[in-house]
Amino acid sequence: MGSTLAATGLPSVSGTRADRTAYQPGTCNIGPAEIARRRRAGHVGLLGTIILLAILVAFSAPPLARLLVALPASTAASGYLQAALKFCAGFGSRGLFNFGPVGPTEQALDLADRARDRARARQIGLASLAAGVAVGIASALLPL
Repeated sequence: MGSTLAATGLPSVSGTRADRTAYQPGTCNIGPAEIARRRRAGHVGLLGTIILLAILVAFSAPPLARLLVALPASTAASGYLQAALKFCAGFGSRGLFNFGPVGPTEQALDLADRARDRARARQIGLASLAAGVAVGIASALLPL
């Protein structure tokens, strides 16, 4: 990979060679435990979207109010995108990675690697926002 890696000052993940070679700048910065965590966040966001929309519809909220579903929909999209891409946007924005249990992280020291991670984090953020806005607009346009 050509990356120089070091502990962040937080407890080291596991320090195994396999963990260090799993990190791919801008492509993959989380392992199975973190992926499952992001998937759960997607599920929670989806459930929140459905519940909020149901409440707004039940109370005959005006179309503009139904735009609020964009918030939990963005959360759902972010969780699902991060799980599918095996890339945590929060970690990417700080140049971190974790292939062990949830919690401890390691840091990429190579500046080019960190730049690729930040770029991917921005892409995920923008895609999540776009998905949330699309769901919000679709909800506002529902004929009720």
